[in-house]
Amino acid sequence: MDIERRSFLRAAAAVSAGGVVLGSASAARATRTPGILQPHRGPIAGQHYLPSLPDQVRWGYVPSVTSEPVLRIASGETVTIDTVSHEGILEDQGRDPVAWFGGHGVPAGQVLTDAIAVARGYDRTPRDFDVDGPHVVTGPIHVGGAEPGDVLKVEILTALPRVPYGVVSSRHGKGALPRAAGGAVPAGLTEAEIMPPVATDGRATKDPVRYGNVSVFTPVRGGGDHLVGALPRPGHEDVTFPLRPFMGMMGVAFADAGGLTDPRLNSIPPTLGGGNIDINLLGAGSTFYLPVFADGALFYVGDPHLAMGNGEVALTALEGSLRATYRLTVVKKGRRGAPSVAFGYPFAETADAWVVIGLSDPDGSSGGQGSDLDVAMRRAVVNALDFLQRDLGMDRAVGYAYLSAAVDFSVSQVVDRTVGVHATIRKAHF
Repeated sequence: MDIERRSFLRAAAAVSAGGVVLGSASAARATRTPGILQPHRGPIAGQHYLPSLPDQVRWGYVPSVTSEPVLRIASGETVTIDTVSHEGILEDQGRDPVAWFGGHGVPAGQVLTDAIAVARGYDRTPRDFDVDGPHVVTGPIHVGGAEPGDVLKVEILTALPRVPYGVVSSRHGKGALPRAAGGAVPAGLTEAEIMPPVATDGRATKDPVRYGNVSVFTPVRGGGDHLVGALPRPGHEDVTFPLRPFMGMMGVAFADAGGLTDPRLNSIPPTLGGGNIDINLLGAGSTFYLPVFADGALFYVGDPHLAMGNGEVALTALEGSLRATYRLTVVKKGRRGAPSVAFGYPFAETADAWVVIGLSDPDGSSGGQGSDLDVAMRRAVVNALDFLQRDLGMDRAVGYAYLSAAVDFSVSQVVDRTVGVHATIRKAHF
């Protein structure tokens, strides 16, 4: 604990000393944070500001098309949103972030007060750790003029870490190497290859703190534009990797469901309305396009990440609370301003590339970890062909050849029930 505490305090001091620059080199705007970003403190760049207090969030579920907004803005306006990571506040971690982070050397004053408020004060519905999604979902935001059939253009202007630490978690029955409770070993694995190890699986106790899940506290080190996450390597120097902050969950209301805990609104699987899309290219300077299904679009965010590799195989990324600023603009149906594919399917763009998305089950949760990557891959290919033909003027057969010769198809994530693949089409080619 002493080593972790010293590491945290060094990182906090480095982050507090004059601000740091984060994000990709191609980010349209610098992303700076002066230190611990408690609610209402530090830089707030948007015309509007939305914290994540218990009455402004849903824990584990996303808004429906009939949800009441917590904020209303006009098309083209900007909003800064403080998001809260679910890691450190969940039931298997004791639902007490002061105690959990304190056990890793974080002083109580360096724990976000909104994380404490959500963990202790969220009483909209009782939490069921085995059923509910884990994510703290902030919103929804009503964007004036948005109607079904339009596109909501989401420009990510900044993505600022609110704390100099994060958490990577692996939980039994989830991730790329799971075994369901009482279930068989998946094809291609032996029981010895299940992660976390089968012998540590305590789900039969029905007590989440005894489930044997693994949460790895990860301090952030460095300064300037060289912030890194650090993971231990016994007997050697720590493994370090650069931060690439982005919001794992950005979406609009999609399902017309009956109640808050309707499984169609679970926060885990992404849908045609976006949600838990988990594409690590969507940091500062990128743009995300979402088809609109409700009046006002009803935009929401959550699942903030400090860094994530394609696949997100262990279950979570390096999870850590972010303060993000967005410009939200309505693009009317039939008008320019959004790729044609975006009027029916999520689509993304960076300064250097178009990012075409495919999901295995975009209409709702597939209900398990066995969702088919082949389906997601085929949809990404078809969406990419549609974009090349309609928007870039390529013959479809030539576009098919181009995708094979020059475009990278990457696994976005394999852990969200509905799995994802995205294609990166480089703008320099055109």
